[in-house]
Amino acid sequence: MAEQSDSSGEKAEPRRKTISSPYIHRLQRRHFLLFDILPIVGTAGAFAFLTVHPFGVTEFVLLFSMWLVTGLGVTVGYHRLFTHRTFSAVPWVAGVLAVLGSMAGQGGVVSWVALHRRHHEYSDREGDPHSPNLSGGGLLGTLRGLAHSHFLWMRRHEYPNVVHYAPDLIKDRALVRIARLYYYWVALGLFIPMVIGGLVSLSWSGAVSGLLWGGLVRIFVLEHIVWAINSFLHMFGTRSYVSRENSHNSGLFALVTLGESWHNNHHAFPESPSFGLDWYRLDPGFWLIKFLEICGLASDLKIPSTTRIAAKRISGKSGPVGNAA
Repeated sequence: MAEQSDSSGEKAEPRRKTISSPYIHRLQRRHFLLFDILPIVGTAGAFAFLTVHPFGVTEFVLLFSMWLVTGLGVTVGYHRLFTHRTFSAVPWVAGVLAVLGSMAGQGGVVSWVALHRRHHEYSDREGDPHSPNLSGGGLLGTLRGLAHSHFLWMRRHEYPNVVHYAPDLIKDRALVRIARLYYYWVALGLFIPMVIGGLVSLSWSGAVSGLLWGGLVRIFVLEHIVWAINSFLHMFGTRSYVSRENSHNSGLFALVTLGESWHNNHHAFPESPSFGLDWYRLDPGFWLIKFLEICGLASDLKIPSTTRIAAKRISGKSGPVGNAA
């Protein structure tokens, strides 16, 4: 990055890529307790509450539907649209995706994007906020790395400077307004299943059960799915394409991760809206993007060419190469 000059013509200090202060660390600890620890407590409470209100069809529908829409908000909105700009969406669709992603409780959209762009810049090297491969060798180093990358890194870390990592987002006034209301969106994601649970059962216990299963358990399930990509898929799995970091694929978890488990594919082609790359690799996130394109709500899908895909394929890996359309 080029150095800036001040009004006197002297070279100014380069813009800092990260910010670290006691105030930011307090905010990180608060977020860690509210959205990483509390869902664990809430999940335990949901199982304990089964003695009061049994798990039924309503709880399953709330858990599944809220997991699906917020998960798509993260993978399609936060990740593929806002972080990597793999496609374009009409403004109201972008706004809905940002709100749904916010309901997941994984951070405001601007902060999330800045963190993930820094991850790609320094992936599995010093500066990566959540690599599992920087904690030493041996079994102890592996376990320590997995614990750090899966969960513990969120307690305290250097905060990526959003002016450096997300200048495009902070120029988008509508998106910034959504980001500023992050805590309200998380609360809305808890309020909706609580109200539905109460209305369906016409009881306070149904409302509490809806809050627990459609709210806190849903956050717990989704966040551990996302974190497993940061941790386990940077250590274990298969590699189909050349990429400079230690990313891996795991087709077994393609559906539950909404396509995110094609992680090596993603790091090899971060500009691609398709993480599966080939039609037979399940990628629900890309299915939604294609549906939006058919409806005229998404455009400019940056699918890598067959030539480029073939050029990055690791020697000895077989299988068809396609446009993943």
